[in-house]
Amino acid sequence: MSSLLSADLAAACNALGYFEAKSNKYYADANTLETVKDLIRYLRRDDETHDIRRQLGETGVLQSDLLPLLKSYWEETDLFDVLLRLIVNLTTPAMILWNDDVPTEKTARNLYLQIEDHLKNYKEAFVDETVWAVLSTRLSKILEIEPVQRGNENSLIIERILILIRNVLYVPADLMERRPDNDASVHDQVLWALHQSGMLDIILYITSSANENAYYLHILEILSFMLREQNASELARAALQRSQTEKVRDEAELLAIRHKEINEKQKKTRAFSGARHSRFGGTFVVKSMKSISDNELIYHKPLSKLDSLHFDVDKTKPKTPKNRLPVKTGSNERRSAFSVRLFLKEFCVEFLNGAYNSLMYHVKDNLVRAKAQAHDESYYLWAMRFFMEFNRCYQFEVKLVSETMSVQTFHYLQQQSEKAYDMMTSDKKKLKIWSRRLHIALLAYRELFMTLAAMDKSPDGNVRDSSKDLMETQHIFLKMLETFVDKEGSVVVQSKAKKRRRKHVNKVHKSLPIVEPLNLDSMWDETQPQLSAILENVNGEFPCEIAPFDSASDVPIDDQKVDAMKNIQRKLRAGNYEHAVGLLRASREVWPENDSFGIPNMAPEVEFLALRDIFFADLGGE
Repeated sequence: MSSLLSADLAAACNALGYFEAKSNKYYADANTLETVKDLIRYLRRDDETHDIRRQLGETGVLQSDLLPLLKSYWEETDLFDVLLRLIVNLTTPAMILWNDDVPTEKTARNLYLQIEDHLKNYKEAFVDETVWAVLSTRLSKILEIEPVQRGNENSLIIERILILIRNVLYVPADLMERRPDNDASVHDQVLWALHQSGMLDIILYITSSANENAYYLHILEILSFMLREQNASELARAALQRSQTEKVRDEAELLAIRHKEINEKQKKTRAFSGARHSRFGGTFVVKSMKSISDNELIYHKPLSKLDSLHFDVDKTKPKTPKNRLPVKTGSNERRSAFSVRLFLKEFCVEFLNGAYNSLMYHVKDNLVRAKAQAHDESYYLWAMRFFMEFNRCYQFEVKLVSETMSVQTFHYLQQQSEKAYDMMTSDKKKLKIWSRRLHIALLAYRELFMTLAAMDKSPDGNVRDSSKDLMETQHIFLKMLETFVDKEGSVVVQSKAKKRRRKHVNKVHKSLPIVEPLNLDSMWDETQPQLSAILENVNGEFPCEIAPFDSASDVPIDDQKVDAMKNIQRKLRAGNYEHAVGLLRASREVWPENDSFGIPNMAPEVEFLALRDIFFADLGGE
């Protein structure tokens, strides 16, 4: 980056305003709106190295200026919209900046890691509950307006706020954080801020409203990143008091940590208090094993067990190629803080009761109609697996997940699994991505079978009614089949037989009645004067509401053009001239392309010639 551009960025950041500690308020400058627009333009002109984005991240302009501006001036519509655009741009995931492909080259990899570090710092800034309260207030005011009356600007604000939530929750956990279970990580703190500000209630409202189905795919992504660290079965069993299983598990973990500390302390004690160190291990002679010289094998290292004797110490291990290395997949599940687990459980219960079936229906419809992005089916399969498992472990009710409990769902999962498996062999550059999608589809497939098994064991009579009805129907069918066999004697099942070719034999056909051809010339001589009189009478009355096509037919309107032409010819030859002329003009309005029925506002003489051509044309059968 040039020094001039760096100076411009620093000046723009300084021109945003200042924070006064006494009043605990951020004061905007006179040109703050234009300065924010300048920053957006700078980001738009950023290159592949993302120098401008990295400098803005290093200066911390989002934490020190943009978020305080948003909290202080959220009621100013123009400034709020521009600030929201800039914040969404700055929080864009690094994977999207590199087109969903983690860079492998050293320099690009370092730039990628720098931007990820900046995003983690941004996520810590969004722990502030006031920021989410401002966004939820603005979002709720827009949602109170009817969807027809909102306009494009308000719809864009809704979408940007949802994308901002997605971007913040997408930021991966910091490996240096190392928070233990039952402790609030940064991700948990962001979730708590979303809960306290009422943003999660607004998300629930959007999922349960049929008028807001345009945002369902954004909501599905948000749910996926919200609950990515949660185990569905443990979340369903979360209660106000710890269960006996949790107590036993916590005690076992404490004992394991204590034993580990004791062992480490004993090792240190032995290392410094031992009478004789172990560096003089001596030389061992191995019986019943010959060396190269046919003498007994001599081993010059400490040997406590004969099984520890090996000759591969100094050998160089063969290096496995990168494309054959096993995929490293670490589980990111952890137990969040107790209060976080409780409100997440309540959120999942309300989502299942009020929105799961409708949301999954609309998302599946978008996926089938190819209205979604290429990777959105992964979020759909994840949501299916997570919430069906949660429902099975909480209070099993099939009606809450009935949308995804069908034969069509099994077929769709099989299709997605086969597609991912095929892409693993054909698109080897994205092997990890396709293997992960295959794993997600497999987990969803397994959960469907687990739900089926739970239905079979359920004591609820309503759940078992389907099996009962199936058995009764099968019994009635077998009784009817038995009665039919008793009456008829047997049941013959016909098998398909190959059709044999027969030799063509010249047969004498019966003489068919000869149809005399129409004398079109004489018919036209009779038709010509009457048709001319009708065309000359411009103000003549024609039959109203002439439809040249059949709207109830399964045949498309474009394919009914030939039928309309035949209908005009039939009316002319039958003597219904007024209806034929009206039908011609109506067809001209319906099918104006290629001037098949003439041009608009054509002269009577030209229209007369067009009707004559239709009269004499050979249009085939009816």
